[in-house]
Amino acid sequence: MKTIKRLFILFICASLISCHAGFSLSGASIPEYAKTFSVQYFKNQAQLAGPTLSQNFTDALRTYIVSHSRLAMATTGDLDFEGAISGYSIAPVTASSAAVAQSATTRLTITVDVTYTDKKDPKKCFNASFSRYADYPSSQNLATVQDGLITQINNQLIQDIFDKAFNNW
Repeated sequence: MKTIKRLFILFICASLISCHAGFSLSGASIPEYAKTFSVQYFKNQAQLAGPTLSQNFTDALRTYIVSHSRLAMATTGDLDFEGAISGYSIAPVTASSAAVAQSATTRLTITVDVTYTDKKDPKKCFNASFSRYADYPSSQNLATVQDGLITQINNQLIQDIFDKAFNNW
């Protein structure tokens, strides 16, 4: 009886060791066949956005995928991201309690349109729009907080895009 139990345990251990799943420590579910990815330059189609927003976003997306997946960057990858920055807006959010009607908080919103192409599995392809925002005190000048807000928003957008592409979000 002990021999049968030992053989059974050995069989279970061997089965578990031989299993091969496509996962990473980041929780991403990247297809086994995918070895490379590409991120095309995201054009700036938003009227108010600064001239470096597109390049910064494109570079940040590339860096994030490299550091959070096993994929190698290529000019034309098995998995491809392309799109445009379609929105960049500033709007008041909350009013202050002062006698003069003035906004206490202002919101910067950035919207990115993304086309994701999986060259081997068209069912995983998508076209989607992602939008994120960050608030800042209206007493501050946008020029002084803009870089930090853009970095914060870009990080959120990139996480959303990564999750949609690789985590079936």
